[in-house]
Amino acid sequence: MKLLQKILTKLNGLHFPQEYLCFAKESFPDPLHVYLVNNKRIVKDITSQHLFVGYCPLVFAFSLSDLPPSIQIIFSPQVLQPNEIFTAKDALATLELSLIKKQHHDGTDIVYYEVTNGIHHFLPAFHQYISSLNNQWYNKKPGNVFLHDNLYKQVQIAYAVPRLISLITVGGNDLFNLFPTDLHGQADETHYIISLRTGGKACKQVEAAGKLLVSQMHSQAYKMVYGLGKNHMQDLKTKDNFPFGQALSEEFMLPLPEQAESYKELELADSFIHGIHTIMLFKIVMSSQLEPENDTLVHIHNSYATWRYKNKLQGNYLLR
Repeated sequence: MKLLQKILTKLNGLHFPQEYLCFAKESFPDPLHVYLVNNKRIVKDITSQHLFVGYCPLVFAFSLSDLPPSIQIIFSPQVLQPNEIFTAKDALATLELSLIKKQHHDGTDIVYYEVTNGIHHFLPAFHQYISSLNNQWYNKKPGNVFLHDNLYKQVQIAYAVPRLISLITVGGNDLFNLFPTDLHGQADETHYIISLRTGGKACKQVEAAGKLLVSQMHSQAYKMVYGLGKNHMQDLKTKDNFPFGQALSEEFMLPLPEQAESYKELELADSFIHGIHTIMLFKIVMSSQLEPENDTLVHIHNSYATWRYKNKLQGNYLLR
């Protein structure tokens, strides 16, 4: 079986050895644009107006008003204007979404959509088929969330946009946890959304505390940040078990991780469960910029990175 897996890996068409590639967001030229579309026309550029907050199922959040129950979005390398007609070659990837929840808090309206189908052209059809076989045969492991064929494609599409990998500090009374998240984002000036695995220790710790610290990280901290992934299933521990610096946050007095660029102190306001995720809405208590925002840690999926490589687009990737 190992030989067959090696053969599939050689035939999957992916250029890079890792599924997710880290880099500094500010050094990434010509990223994809995300557009809300209707009947082959561009409605709105939502590249910076959507939040990726779930992967099983795939969930996006919007603080946009008057969205219909079903929407379509495309991912395109082209700069397109509202009401412009787009062609098939303009849509490098397409997602179909359906409304699952409306949320209102302190004057803010947020809507959540689940992706029902996705197609992309990052890789040729043959290579996508090989990747699908490898996923079906080798990714069904104990403790691993299996992504069925189209969900796997949806995840590849969602991670074609650089996603921030931040660190969450939770705890108090000399016991803490520190773990990464990339299912999160600021909904508006006063609200922030974070999604955590329902039943996981990290999720339970955040629910019990009712508050947390989320830190945006310097790209050079990528190995440290990825290495903390195991902490989603770890108990609270003393401060010396984590790569904390000496600084504390202003209001909550929670320890800041080393190499943090900025942080936000968040207070839990609401939550709901969808699929494997508990999607949490927070009120922003305080924000602080520690360093200039010019080297921020993000990552993308190998499939889109391979498309960029084949199209001679730069990618200053930090391989782990």
